[in-house]
Amino acid sequence: MSTNERHVPVMLGRCLDLLAPALREPGATVVDCTLGLGGHSEAMLSRFPDVRLVGLDRDPAALELAGGRLARFGDRATLVHAVYDELPEVLGRLGVPRVQGVLFDLGVSSMQLDEAERGFAYSRDAPLDMRMDQSRGVSAAEVLNTYPPGELVRILRAYGEEKQARRIVSAIVREREKEPFAGSARLVELIREALPQAAKRTGGNPAKRTFQALRIEVNGELAVLERALPAAVAALAVGGRIAVLSYHSLEDRLVKQVLAAGATSTAPPGLPVVPERYQPRLRLLTRGAELPAEEEVAENRRAAPARLRGAERIREEP
Repeated sequence: MSTNERHVPVMLGRCLDLLAPALREPGATVVDCTLGLGGHSEAMLSRFPDVRLVGLDRDPAALELAGGRLARFGDRATLVHAVYDELPEVLGRLGVPRVQGVLFDLGVSSMQLDEAERGFAYSRDAPLDMRMDQSRGVSAAEVLNTYPPGELVRILRAYGEEKQARRIVSAIVREREKEPFAGSARLVELIREALPQAAKRTGGNPAKRTFQALRIEVNGELAVLERALPAAVAALAVGGRIAVLSYHSLEDRLVKQVLAAGATSTAPPGLPVVPERYQPRLRLLTRGAELPAEEEVAENRRAAPARLRGAERIREEP
């Protein structure tokens, strides 16, 4: 299966429209912070024939596949093995002081979900890995087998918003003493058995929240995003634009906070005239978070939880 068939970019048209005024600038550079299989990047390079792209991904397998997809664009596309909070260092190495566009498409890529051996999906048995970069870091199995019970409860509550965290963790601790966790099917079954009947009747697969929490912990996703968003805003030239697709409330909340803070005056209250240094740095391009159209969700169910926010850089730092 080709990368085009495996990956359907979410809210593609709307992302391109948000970034378009900035990417039409002569010599524009856009950073795709979450390259994945390259769907959004391919569309940007095709629609804006003068734009140069810097694509980041922590997953070497994704970089290889996206590289093949984008090869026809030659040196207009520079792909880098990096986590997106490394954006300032990457741009420094490339000698790119400011960029005109930044795109984040957060969450798990289609490839990671579709390849069973990666362990991201709870719908099939697979090794409990969940690392986006399998060359470093601890796996989900190591988290389950070695973290103290209190830390596991915190992770499930904070990252999975799992109300039954204590009940699930009690079952995990009891089971790991008999035999360490290795595969996802055993964990899914344990969660089903641990939850009360009422909790199993709502919200889809009962393992969904625990798997989300483990994935976020394994990849440090929220901590990385917390560093990456301000860095991306700082990298924008005046007139540059940022678009961010998130897929759960924790990500979206962070995006909302960073963009809203940039679009708010920092002046002390009561000033009759607000000096320029206190003026907002950003202008919001979306009213709240935009959702995918019903038609898109019908064609691509993975688009359903997507939330899109965008902003434009309107002023330099003081």
